[in-house]
Amino acid sequence: MSTPHRDVEGLLRQLTPQVLGALVRRYGHFATAEDAVQEALVAAALRWPVDGVPEQPRGWLVTVAGRRLTDLLRSEQARREREAGVARRAPADAWLAPPADQPVTAADDSLVLLFLCCHPALSPDAQIALTLRAVGGLTTAEIARAFLVPEATMTRRISRAKQRIRASGVPFGLPPAGDRAARLGAVLHVLYLIFNEGYASTSGPHLHRSALAAEAIRLTRLLHRHLPDEGEVTGLLALMLLTDARRPARTGPAGEPVPMAEQDRSRWDAAAIREGVALVEAVLGRGPAGPYQIQAAIAALHDEAPEAETTDWPQIVALYELLLRLADNPVVRLNHAVAVAMVEGPQVGLGLLAVLATDVRVTEGHRFHAVRAHLLERAGAKAEARDAYLVAARRSTSPPHQRYLHARATRLTDPPPE
Repeated sequence: MSTPHRDVEGLLRQLTPQVLGALVRRYGHFATAEDAVQEALVAAALRWPVDGVPEQPRGWLVTVAGRRLTDLLRSEQARREREAGVARRAPADAWLAPPADQPVTAADDSLVLLFLCCHPALSPDAQIALTLRAVGGLTTAEIARAFLVPEATMTRRISRAKQRIRASGVPFGLPPAGDRAARLGAVLHVLYLIFNEGYASTSGPHLHRSALAAEAIRLTRLLHRHLPDEGEVTGLLALMLLTDARRPARTGPAGEPVPMAEQDRSRWDAAAIREGVALVEAVLGRGPAGPYQIQAAIAALHDEAPEAETTDWPQIVALYELLLRLADNPVVRLNHAVAVAMVEGPQVGLGLLAVLATDVRVTEGHRFHAVRAHLLERAGAKAEARDAYLVAARRSTSPPHQRYLHARATRLTDPPPE
């Protein structure tokens, strides 16, 4: 019986990290195993829609990929290089791992892969690309499209990342307990960056890339399933769900951005909000809250307000002030200024922005100028607001945002005298 292509694609994406993890755990050689898995995925993508999904799809993939990996390892020169590398780095019993298609008992391979791809030896760009390829199951072409770079560029980026992993000699396994907290921070940061790029694209014709955001949520769910007691993992998953819940109302009919205060809240994803709020309520109070938990609590306050006018802005200001004590950076200060302006008025918010005006980390982007324009407009300074909107439009790299900001500026232009 044939199987729809979409079902096969989803299953393959889910199984990719498990199959790759099984091979790397058994044989080592991350880069070669990854090539073998990709060939097995291609074979499955061609056969399963026609022949049907086998009863043990993971075992099928492990078998096919394992055979291909064996073929590759039979290259004499490659065998010598790999054996020499293993002899230098691996303990004598490193080859006594169980067969690749046996259940894993010590740790899930997908989780190990996630930590491996976020190795501190890699740049953030490389961590993200390798995570999406090895754990997310995206093709190089898909990743290249998501980041708007040529496929050849992404191919080189992923190849260099794999080479650095190999050169580092890092064993396939979870990092030692003493290192795991620091590595977990890198993993969460990579997932956060992937989500943000999906939810609020910094370039390209659309405001968001829903597939990228969905992949970040899926990977964070995976991490949360393995580490349910890690408060920041729970906080990040809640933050993603509560933020992504607003996506259906975030874009207008012509693809233009719709400010939160003007969004039709009946279009927000109620199920995602319920899940996100439940996660926040479960994690807060367990111990000291981290930055992701606090941001999730702020997102929950927005999502639970039935309309913009009933948003609990004083509570949001208090949470931002707590967040500033944990993670003081110009983006948090910008958001804090917005919240303060909602409580104490636009002039107070503009005063806080003036302090930020010399920080190029935030003024080089468009959002600082867009916020300033909005507050100036609320304060009645039409000409200054118009100029600030135009500055924001010039600094934005997103065409929908550019059009929106130009429209706001035009609205403030005085009509010519009759």
